[in-house]
Amino acid sequence: MMPASDCALCPRLVGYRAANRIAIPHGFNAPVPSFGPLAARLLVVGQAPGVNGANTTGRPFTGDVAGRLLYAGLLAAGFASGTFAERADDGLTLLDARVTNAVRCAPPQHKLESAEIHNCRPFLAEEIAAMPNLRVFLAIGREPHEGILRIFGLKTAAHKFAHGALHTMPNGLVLADSFHTSQYNVNTGRLTAAMFTEVMQNIRTLLPPLR
Repeated sequence: MMPASDCALCPRLVGYRAANRIAIPHGFNAPVPSFGPLAARLLVVGQAPGVNGANTTGRPFTGDVAGRLLYAGLLAAGFASGTFAERADDGLTLLDARVTNAVRCAPPQHKLESAEIHNCRPFLAEEIAAMPNLRVFLAIGREPHEGILRIFGLKTAAHKFAHGALHTMPNGLVLADSFHTSQYNVNTGRLTAAMFTEVMQNIRTLLPPLR
């Protein structure tokens, strides 16, 4: 379910990890573990850790701009408690939600190769299988959306990525889509706080708070 800290499946990413251990000696610089309980009904899936974000802090979507919208949305919808301060030790707690990445190691220039996505997919598949209450996925971007579909052997053409879309898969699980919460998308207005809030509200409707 989680690559070893010295996972050697992807030589390019291994080399980048080694370089980052020199460039960012205070950083995590290893495959980044998921955040949140396995008993959660919601699994948020991003693409890969950012070098100055999760690669440095050791927690998904933490340490760079990409996590600000995500965790604000989770807090507002009641899937988290506490305060998000872009640090792994900020005390933030996830409630009925878990956050992970399709690929666990940071890639150079934020770009992944197909073989790296393929090599890491079994870890995501094992994680999904280990979540007994899973009901909804939130794909942060097209790549995680397509990766989740491939795990279940589904055609991407039958479930096209679109911001705000909700795809009910044959197994009854729901795949929700959002544009990536990246600084570029936020700065250009492709993704606004209101747009992401609507996605989270739709998921909250599917997953009423546990009593």
